[in-house]
Amino acid sequence: QVQLVESGGGLVQAGGSLRLSCAASGRTFSTYAMSWFRQAPGKEREVVVAFRWSGTTTYYADSVKGRFTISRDNAKNTVYLQMNSLKPEDTALYYCAAKRSSNYYYLLRESSESDVWGHGTQVTVSS
Repeated sequence: QVQLVESGGGLVQAGGSLRLSCAASGRTFSTYAMSWFRQAPGKEREVVVAFRWSGTTTYYADSVKGRFTISRDNAKNTVYLQMNSLKPEDTALYYCAAKRSSNYYYLLRESSESDVWGHGTQVTVSS
């Protein structure tokens, strides 16, 4: 059973930083597409960053380009989302998601395509 557990959310002032973690367990993730999604109250869930566990192909939403950076620690089966220059509009529940895909070029950009979800971690940015 694949599990994803997010952590690292919190309350931060605009301009501040947070680092979210997604700890993955249950199997090896070398053939998985991974993503961070977020959902603000009253809005649809949207992709923030999508990437392959193995490889360098990465997609960043325009709204976070230059501010958010993805990284991973393979030994810990953990991915990180470094969020800098946070804005009030970044306030949302952030989810880690995964989908197994042997297609090296496939990125998980649609929430409906995910196989696995974490429970989410809340990020609140005050103005």
